[in-house]
Amino acid sequence: MEFTLDLNTIWFILIGVLLAGYAILDGFDLGVGAFYLLVKDDKDRRVILNSIGPVWDGNEVWLVTGGGALFAAFPDVYATVFSGFYTAFMFLLFVLIFRAVAIEFRSKQQMKWWRKWWDISFSVSSILIAFLMGVALGNIITGIPLGADKEFAGSFFDLLNPYSILVGVTTVALFIMHGTIYATMKTEGELQNKIRTWVNNSIIFFVMMYAVLTTTTLIYYPHMSEHFIGEPFLYVVALLNMLAIANIPREIHHGKEFLAFLSSGFSILTLFILFAIGIFPNIVISNPNPEYSLTIYNAASSQTTLNIMLIIAAIGVPFVLAYTFTIYWVFRGKVKIDSTSY
Repeated sequence: MEFTLDLNTIWFILIGVLLAGYAILDGFDLGVGAFYLLVKDDKDRRVILNSIGPVWDGNEVWLVTGGGALFAAFPDVYATVFSGFYTAFMFLLFVLIFRAVAIEFRSKQQMKWWRKWWDISFSVSSILIAFLMGVALGNIITGIPLGADKEFAGSFFDLLNPYSILVGVTTVALFIMHGTIYATMKTEGELQNKIRTWVNNSIIFFVMMYAVLTTTTLIYYPHMSEHFIGEPFLYVVALLNMLAIANIPREIHHGKEFLAFLSSGFSILTLFILFAIGIFPNIVISNPNPEYSLTIYNAASSQTTLNIMLIIAAIGVPFVLAYTFTIYWVFRGKVKIDSTSY
């Protein structure tokens, strides 16, 4: 389908930007949670926890904003996905809440069993959140059973197919890589040296999973490459993605953790762009009845609504960006533990 920059397409891009922003920002603190139990010393765990302490809840604003934008711009998609994936989303909401509680409660008591319980809760919840997000993306690629009434006709266990599980594990690997880079940037001394040794292993883990996932996608879901075949210049995105990933170990080797973190964030952004190009103009693909798929046109709000919401977004998004920039600027630098720390 030919690309046209109309209101529907603009909203498709805007929602993608919001979700990519969430993946980049919350991705690193989910990654920190995923490897958190590898850190054994209590003080070091507090350092790790406080590296994300000032920003983790603000990062989730991007997810809320993305969900709100989806509801406003493509209400049929919101209704179908949130009703069809109800069990999965309720479980995701539960682990999001449980993870937040673990962060806040962990250091309230000195008992070892208390801190161990919340440490495990924090780490397991972080892994599950990343995994479930990957599973959701995997099902968007494979397609889900939709009826003519736009209703999901499957069950929760239908969502746990081999391909979506592969995407889930790859997402966990991606966030672990992103998280180790961030933690290296925020720590110092022996702890930083220890985490630095994990960065290369996490890169290897992600690259292996990414290679398997890419091969599987090209073989079993060729619709994801149709636009690339029709418009070869789109391969520039894939090239930029590979260069960003390849640049990470180079920057880590030279002790430039911030540049490595930027490269990691850019690799996530380009992955989202590749995903968006692959599914466009669909948002939810129907399988085995593609004629029932929800697209940016048959599932969209009216043009008047899209136009009004675009004006609101133009006013609101800069505030979100300003808030995000301010928080990261205020809490820049290495983590220092004091009486107010987690």
